[in-house]
Amino acid sequence: METVRPCGCKGIRTCLICEKDLNISKPDLLADIKKCPSFVYCPECNKAWPGWDVNLYKSHPNHSGDPINFPGTYIKLNFLSKEDLSILIHNLDSLPWDLSQSGRRKQNFGPKTNFKKRRLRTGNFMGFPQSTKFVQDRLSEVKELKNFQTIEQCSLEYDPKRGASIDPHIDDCWIWGERIVTVNVLGDSVLTMTPYTGPTKRYNLDCVEDINNEVLPDIVVRLPMPAGSLMVLYGSARYRWEHAVLREDIQSRRVCLAYREFTPPYLPNPEGNCHEESIDILKKAKQFW
Repeated sequence: METVRPCGCKGIRTCLICEKDLNISKPDLLADIKKCPSFVYCPECNKAWPGWDVNLYKSHPNHSGDPINFPGTYIKLNFLSKEDLSILIHNLDSLPWDLSQSGRRKQNFGPKTNFKKRRLRTGNFMGFPQSTKFVQDRLSEVKELKNFQTIEQCSLEYDPKRGASIDPHIDDCWIWGERIVTVNVLGDSVLTMTPYTGPTKRYNLDCVEDINNEVLPDIVVRLPMPAGSLMVLYGSARYRWEHAVLREDIQSRRVCLAYREFTPPYLPNPEGNCHEESIDILKKAKQFW
């Protein structure tokens, strides 16, 4: 099962196509998650309120129940205008898409990384599409993204006909830095957050210093990702919670742009003991073609 299938899946990753063709039974992640109390994050008041339906945030300020804090989350609604989105999706679809796992397609622009061996290579990375430059320019205007330099830009497409999803995970912590950035281009969706209780070796979490090890509540937090929105995860939301896109939350074609920055060892600063490995990559990351 480790061989890449025609649909793009491999290993434990599946989509509706290979589940049908190979008679694969996928665990019911939704049923397991729904056993826990759930909350919906409201970008307007920066609180998470009891409930499951992500559209609850639209009732602001008329929420009900007792809210909780969910630190490490910044969501800016209407980060891109409808005109911006129309132009952007047209330009993205003018570029070739590659098959990916779990019913997705992708366009990846960034260096080659081996997370298990912690190896970094420039590969064929030559910068980013000129047609997407205005989005990176817009990111530089966000105070939460001060000094953010994009090293990887990845377009991700979720197709409901293929049962597209992404399982709960934490983005690698050896190479990708504090801020995890997503711009939702097409299709309203949801990021579902669950507390991570596994070993620090997984996701290279042992590379992160000063993680708050306070015991997390056994709850689910749902983060809205409407079209045109910007989401930034940092701090505890970045390192203490796994995030997932559930198959059931993909009701129409969804396209997003994911942006990643380097960790301090790969940047030109006093902590940059690996900076020599990244000089060429940092130079190319300022180029647009």
